[in-house]
Amino acid sequence: MDHVRVLRTILGVTAGYVVLLGLWLGWLLPHTPPGTEPYQIIALVGLFGSCVGLGMLLAVRPNRADRRLWRQGLEGWATIEGTHPLEHTDHHTELTALDLELTVPGSESYRGTIVFDVTPADKPLLEVGETISIRVDPHNRDRIIVVL
Repeated sequence: MDHVRVLRTILGVTAGYVVLLGLWLGWLLPHTPPGTEPYQIIALVGLFGSCVGLGMLLAVRPNRADRRLWRQGLEGWATIEGTHPLEHTDHHTELTALDLELTVPGSESYRGTIVFDVTPADKPLLEVGETISIRVDPHNRDRIIVVL
């Protein structure tokens, strides 16, 4: 998860909400019928929650380069030759360096190392000797995505 994108999204939505709240308090509220203020507040809070939710959905999407690699990348496979745990993260996963032998049909095999965020559910799939699917950028063989 890209925490920076999520933080920017929440800050952007909050800033927009503060502007909207200022417009509502300064301009719209005096022109509304008396007794409707609670309903307007409920609508504003609901709007804020909806905007934060939609923003979070968009913020956790892969970036454009990764989406393009998923669509246009060359399919291949990698054999795991070694795993080196680096550190535990704050969301119950573990950053792990994977030593791989990468194979893309139509080219020679090559070796590489990637750092991957391993979840407890994916740990059995990423043991030494296992073969995993990958996507490789046809223009830069160093850019790969692991497909689990």
